[in-house]
Amino acid sequence: MSQWVLSGLRTGIKSTRYPRRPETAPGVSPGLPAGAVTSAEEAAALASRCPTGALTPQGQHVHIDPRRCVHCFRCARDGGAEMGWEDGYEWGALVRSALPLGPAFRRSVHIRVVDAGDCGACLHEVRQLNNPYYNMHRLGFFISPTPRQADLLLVVGPVTDPMREPLLRTYEAMPEPKGVVAVGACALSGGVFGTSFVSAGGVAEVLPVDVEVPGNPPPPLAILHGLLVAVGRRPSASCPGPASDGSGDGRAP
Repeated sequence: MSQWVLSGLRTGIKSTRYPRRPETAPGVSPGLPAGAVTSAEEAAALASRCPTGALTPQGQHVHIDPRRCVHCFRCARDGGAEMGWEDGYEWGALVRSALPLGPAFRRSVHIRVVDAGDCGACLHEVRQLNNPYYNMHRLGFFISPTPRQADLLLVVGPVTDPMREPLLRTYEAMPEPKGVVAVGACALSGGVFGTSFVSAGGVAEVLPVDVEVPGNPPPPLAILHGLLVAVGRRPSASCPGPASDGSGDGRAP
């Protein structure tokens, strides 16, 4: 036993230093499309590759809706015109005018997680927040087994029809003040499932969403950033949302 104790002391703490320091370890993020193109032909070609409509041609440029990006990499690796790529992870965007929780919740937040029809990918990344490397407890975030003790509702999945009522009941059982964090492309826009007779096409179709975290799935650090945004401990990312008038519409400050 003493041998293992000494080994652990020599190894030291291996948890990420984020958010105190940027995380530079390789493989922590799949990234998002972020580059510009120089011709209308390239813009149209890139948009035609995207299976979820995350890319929309606008003249010689491409409007990027990260809420729909499923990390298929077709716009970056299929040859011909290619999008630029950024490898960041601070994607959490505040989509309402005010923080869902007040200053009293900055260092102690209980989270109820609901799987609203997720394929398992986003839920797997959420589970990583409790492992020793990400260790969300050090930042004051805790998973709650009951909505009656939860401050934040974290939802993954496009909200399938069988999960609509359970999701609403979970939200209604939470005490005020409360907030909703939607995680993953399916929870934000329906992802590859879209809107159908069995899918709401996103959490915002059912509940008021406070913070959105794009990605399919988003890496654990992106989810952690979204939680920090919800309590005002990190600045919100910019989430332009769907193209409308050719200039994009800002969804978050």
